[in-house]
This record gives sequence, structure tokens and C-alpha cells, in this order.
Amino acid sequence: MKILLTYPPLSSQKGIPLLSQNRQFQFFKEPTYIYPVVPATAATLLKVAGHQVIWLDGIAQNLNYDKFLEIVDKEAPDLIAFETKTPVIKQHWKIIDDIKARFPQGKGPDVVLFGDHVTALPEESFYNSKVDFVLTGGDYDFLLLNLCNALKSEAGSRKSEVTGLEPGIYYREDGHIQNTGKFQLNHDLNSLPPIDRDLTQWKLYAFKNGNYKRTPGTYIMSGRDCWWGKCTFCSWPTLYPEFRSRSVENVLNEIGLLVEKHCVREIMDDSGSFPAGAWLENFCNGIIQRGYHKKVYLDCNMRFGALSYEDFALMKKANFRLLLFGLESASQKTLDRINKNLKVDRIIEDCKAAARAGLFPHITIMFGYPWESYEDALETLKLGSWLLKKGYAYTMQATMVVPYPGTPLFEECKREGWLRTLNWEDYDMKQPVMQTGIPDDKIMELVQGMYKVSFEPEFILRKLFSVRDIYDLKYSFRAAEKVLGHILDFSKNK
Repeated sequence: MKILLTYPPLSSQKGIPLLSQNRQFQFFKEPTYIYPVVPATAATLLKVAGHQVIWLDGIAQNLNYDKFLEIVDKEAPDLIAFETKTPVIKQHWKIIDDIKARFPQGKGPDVVLFGDHVTALPEESFYNSKVDFVLTGGDYDFLLLNLCNALKSEAGSRKSEVTGLEPGIYYREDGHIQNTGKFQLNHDLNSLPPIDRDLTQWKLYAFKNGNYKRTPGTYIMSGRDCWWGKCTFCSWPTLYPEFRSRSVENVLNEIGLLVEKHCVREIMDDSGSFPAGAWLENFCNGIIQRGYHKKVYLDCNMRFGALSYEDFALMKKANFRLLLFGLESASQKTLDRINKNLKVDRIIEDCKAAARAGLFPHITIMFGYPWESYEDALETLKLGSWLLKKGYAYTMQATMVVPYPGTPLFEECKREGWLRTLNWEDYDMKQPVMQTGIPDDKIMELVQGMYKVSFEPEFILRKLFSVRDIYDLKYSFRAAEKVLGHILDFSKNK
């Protein structure tokens, strides 16, 4: 089979859509591209199985829509598959129907959707588009391979006659929506082949990413996805209600391949939370024993409260650099309500410990919780600002809270009547979609206030004194561009 794995170009005056490998969707004024690990794994699995695979990221390649459709016509694939998220699902429905309209009925490619939105609402896309299949759950790389193998072996059969489909696949048959049951996360992650980085054009994502100090950089995932996995606002537990990790040896081998074959200089592990405990200790020691700590920076997502100072020090020795922590709020009431399993004091303690070990904590903050007062939100602004100005946090990301379908927060919003709209296009962080006690313009000012810390004298002086090499300077200039872009992203005159 010929399979087109794609991110179709999306038209919007709001900016560049950050869709791939992303837990919270945003449009950015300054382009940011994240290497999509699971779709790239899907492409690799399909190629290894003998399918012809075409990788086409219309967003990262800056294609216009007509050019995208022209490529679809030229390639005439048997199947087109792409990831979707809540704010762009309506655009994707139109794209599906546009593709279907270009071929005689019954002659065009099958179209497949996957991602957290369609996992939460799998039948919705069948009612609103001519989609052929929806893959639910986060192991859609395994499911896509299973689907393509089944279609290839039984070409010409009706969908209801295709056998051997794994649980988690939805399809349309005789006007009715059918499915193969609840998805299961029983696949062996260590069985996956090394990702074919050339096939998936990894260099498209290797430079325009604010996390990297040194480029080219790329992403891996040691686990799927977060070993806590209970935060009520996060959409990815919809995909991965259970946590699984690859073996230390398996991950070390991938890093070695990236360093030796592709000359990667920084690697971001995008597991929702990087494995801790004995796994982390063995990993760091393995990095050091193989000498990779002399060749590449490592970054990862981590949870407050998971590590000791000794853990941070070992990570520094293994050449970890950036640790991304979810701060979310300085209100203990909010942390308890969103099930962070975290105390405010531990946020400060861990930031100090990580910084003392020589690591660079990056904090993520959200504003617009329905139950918070302006004073509550202001405390979050104060804490985040203080951590940044004192050098206990290195960088940060501030956003508005979005209750994605499938999350406990979304269900709570429905029960409490907090949702302002069910127009999914509004769920893009450009405006609050939940009722709050804080005026909208004040929420936007709070988000902007976090980014404006970067231009305060105390923060600038600390950054200047921390410069150690030319890469620090380049990183700071790139960061300044991103910050200015984010201030525009949350401007009242957007």
C-alpha cells in the first residue's frame, strides 16, 4: 500500500499551528516545530512492513493548501493518515471532504484520523466528515500498521469483512459507525524499530524550537506517557491511561544512533514524565559509561516532588540541561483540585535544588481556572516571576487553561455549567472558554505579565551573568524572539 502520513497545512490569521506532539494546542506568531515521535514511529513501522510511505508535513514545510492537494493528486495514495486536535478538528473535517471530492466515489484513498480529540469523541468525526477510520488511544502507530496490513491482505473487501483488526479502531459500514472495542495498551515498546529519521524529515524540526540551546536537536520518548497521569486538565491520559517505559538499554541505543549517525547535539525526551527511581539512576550511569554526556545535551519533562538533590546532581553529571516542570498554579486549593499531588513549598524547594545542581528548570503556568479569584491568580504570577528573577527557574511558558474533551476538567465544566462554548475552534488559548470570576482582559494580562518578566532588569542582569559561551548568547536571542511572539499571541488586539 502507498500511505501518506501528513500534517495538512492549516489556514489561520492567528499564526502557526503547534499541532504535532503537543499536549496543549496553540497558534504561535513565531514558528515552533516539535518532532512528532509517535507518527514518525508509525511511518517507520509501515516502511519496515513493506508499505510505501510518504511523509508530508505541510505545516513545517510551509506548504499552501493548493500545493498540498496537488501532491495528494499526484501521489494518489491508498490511505492518508493524520493527527488532529480539538481546535483544528473542524478544519480537518473540511480537508477530508475536500480530498474525497477529488476522486470518483469509492476510488479515492481511505482517510484515517488519530489523536486525543478523536479518542475522546470517536464518533463525532463520522457525523461531520467522510472520514473512513478513527484510531483511538495513544498506540496509533501499532494500530495504523495493523489496519494497513489488514486492508492490504483483504483488498476489495467491505470494511466489515476486514479481519484481524485490533481493538480501538472505528469505521463506517452501511451508514452505521462500527468499532472493534476499547483500545488496549498492550504493545511492547521495546519491539519498535529505530525511527527512520530521514524518512520523516527530522531536520524540519531540528532548529525552530525554543527548547534547544544547541542544534540540530530532536525528540525521543522513553515512556508513554506520564507515570502520574492524573492531572485533570491534561488531554494525554485520554491516550495513555497506563504508563509504560522502554528499557534503559533500548533508549541508550537510540541516543547513540542519534549522536553517532545524525550528529544530534540536543535531545528532548517528551515522555509526559521522565521515568524516575532506579530507571533514572541506571539511565544516567549508562549515559556516562557510554560517553554520551560529552556529546549531547539532554532535556526532559519532570514532576515536582519526584527527585532529590542527589538525583538532580546525577542528571547534571549525565549532561541533562533543561528540566520542564508543571507549576500550573501557586494556589494550593487549585493544585489539589486539579490533582497535581503537589505542595507549593515543594515547587520552590525543587527549583532551588535543580538550579543548585546546575540544571535549568523550565516552569509551565496556567491562568483562568474557574474557581480562582484574581488574587489567587496574582499569587501565581508573583511566584513565577520571583522564581525567574532569582534564577531558580530559567525559562517558562504561560497559557490559559483549556478543558479538552475527554479530560476530568471538561466533565467538571459540563457538570458545573462553566463552558462558554462547544465551538472547538475557540479552544485554542486565544480566549477563555470557561466561565471565571476574572475579566477576560485581566486573564490575558496575567499571561502576558509572565512573559514580560523577561524584560525586567533583575532578570536581564542574571541572564547576562549566566552567559558562558556563544551558544548561551544565541539561545538568549532566540528566546527573546519567542517571548515577543508570545506577548503578541496573548495580546488583546490579537
